[in-house]
Amino acid sequence: MPTSEKSVQCGKVQYAPTSLDNDSGPEDRRITRKVDLRLLPILTLLYLLSFLDRSNIGNAKLLTFGQDLGISAPAYNTALAIYFVGYVIFEVPSNVGISISHMHLIHHLSPSRLTSVLRLKRFDPQFWLPSLILTWGIVSIFQGLVKNQAGLFGIRFLLGATEAGLFPGVVYVFSVYYQRRQRSWRVAIFLGGAALAGAFGGIFAYAIGLMNGVGGRKGCQWIFILEGILTVIVSLIAYFLVPTWSHKAKFVRLHKNRVHLLKWLRVDSDAGTNQTFQWSSVGQAFGDHLVWAYPFLFHGFSFVLYSLSLFLSTIIADLASTTVHPIRMMVPPNALASFSIRGTVWLSSRWNFRAPFIIVAARVAIIGYIILLTCTTPGLQYFGIHLVTAGVYTGNSLLLRFVRCRHDLLSIITSNLGGWNSWPGENVSGKTKRAVAVALQITVGDIAAIAGCLLHRPSLSAHLYRKPNLIAIGYLLFAILATCYLWIMMAWENRKTDAIGGGNSQLL
Repeated sequence: MPTSEKSVQCGKVQYAPTSLDNDSGPEDRRITRKVDLRLLPILTLLYLLSFLDRSNIGNAKLLTFGQDLGISAPAYNTALAIYFVGYVIFEVPSNVGISISHMHLIHHLSPSRLTSVLRLKRFDPQFWLPSLILTWGIVSIFQGLVKNQAGLFGIRFLLGATEAGLFPGVVYVFSVYYQRRQRSWRVAIFLGGAALAGAFGGIFAYAIGLMNGVGGRKGCQWIFILEGILTVIVSLIAYFLVPTWSHKAKFVRLHKNRVHLLKWLRVDSDAGTNQTFQWSSVGQAFGDHLVWAYPFLFHGFSFVLYSLSLFLSTIIADLASTTVHPIRMMVPPNALASFSIRGTVWLSSRWNFRAPFIIVAARVAIIGYIILLTCTTPGLQYFGIHLVTAGVYTGNSLLLRFVRCRHDLLSIITSNLGGWNSWPGENVSGKTKRAVAVALQITVGDIAAIAGCLLHRPSLSAHLYRKPNLIAIGYLLFAILATCYLWIMMAWENRKTDAIGGGNSQLL
């Protein structure tokens, strides 16, 4: 952590730590609470809806969705994978405008110049994020109106394309309201919306399924239509609730409070350097072993995260017969995951560690998979599902907001591509190199999601998807190795930095 007496140099940028590096003062705590109350509820709700609309197809499948459309089981898996194709293609482009806008915000630090830079309404998160939500809500409604396989494939691609900008866009908004060290806990709450979507989606889908035959439509169709309508309604409300840039936020009414937030940006960022694109930086990114380690870690967790979210309902349905509907049985595991995310990330932030908690989360998930695979009692297998869900969601939340960086090789930054996606978003110095690192993480990470969809095919569904679950254990072991590698190498870099007087070690 930076000391209070001396300035800290990050790359070519120097800044002097101020009282803003510590929010223990009454004024800091009051402003932080005000920001929390304005940002966290609405943004967490938006992510909940995003995960709900992308994963509700699993609940619909239990209500004869595939049979009603006349699509084969392999085609169903393909439809799941196509979503991630659209997501990968559009994730970075969907945020280029908002990122470029904020790059100028950092470069021009006076409040008057900040206002002039950000006048373009299309780059304002108060307009951009609700517009994304409105668009994918409409797409989700049409998902309930498709009549054939081709229509389903097209809608799933559009859903991935329209949802792609939400996560990086929201975390980017966090970057202009919170210091880096404050974001881990807030992003964990935000990411907890994914687990809540699993719990809420199960209850909602079960209730909607009872509408089978209403209006001449199947219950599975009503799941998409009503959840899409809910998303559209929330998006219209979001135009009035999603915050704008911090320098003109109306909920921070006093001028001194706005100045306080702007100082947060100045103190907490080294993005004020004007850097031009250089092909040599691209080569440096591809040649940096740590840049490759980031996406490999995300790759390991991405496989199990999306396999779980999309096929958990099917696995539960394949358990021995029970008086409880399988959709309702999805609620407890996802609720446990939500509590696990909040508690574990709070502890990791308090103790300034991330890597050990990621490793523990992966091991919990592995134990859960082993119980699921080796036990024959439905109750024990259901317990294993709880462990898998808690471990996978918690580990994913931790790795997405993992480390603060250190002096020199991994300088303290706010990513100009959104300040998001963990290590490469916050730790790779140089804008061009950082852009390549983020793009690599998106591509390599989401390739695992596509693989997870395709591997959970009907021919491998025997014994609760035994073979795909064994592969999932392998992916988690791979993620543990990637975490250990990053942990060891960054600790070594910290010691080297401390030896030359850098004095600004990263959190591991």
